[in-house]
Amino acid sequence: MLNDPKNYKENVKAYQPKVPYFMNCFKAFLVGGFICLIGQGVQTFYMHVFHFSKQAAGNPTVATLILASALLTGFGIYDKIANFAGAGTIVPVTGFANSITSSALEHKNEGIVLGIATNLFQLAGEVIVFGVVSAAVLGIIRLFIEHLF
Repeated sequence: MLNDPKNYKENVKAYQPKVPYFMNCFKAFLVGGFICLIGQGVQTFYMHVFHFSKQAAGNPTVATLILASALLTGFGIYDKIANFAGAGTIVPVTGFANSITSSALEHKNEGIVLGIATNLFQLAGEVIVFGVVSAAVLGIIRLFIEHLF
């Protein structure tokens, strides 16, 4: 019986397309690794061209990746990469920049303040608050550990 709720999952399986789990993981691994490789190349560029230390090259590297991700999102290229790679594009810095830029672009017709600015920080606000609170908690824990030992 096709409408039997108990056997629904078994009946529907025949009509569902097979999900290529291995290929999806492989594409995510390749694209995510390539994004990280680009980040490493940018950091190496800052270290050799501007003679930054490894730690000092970190901030401009992150800023460059954020800018590149935002520009690629604005031109519609990042979405095509994400459709191909899936979770591979959620590398923290570039994925976050993509989500913020996408949110701002969706509401650009509402104006700069009420559209772009408010929706730009709608997602970012939660992430920033979590980052600040967790940094404060870890700072307090570190302070207690240093005074105990």
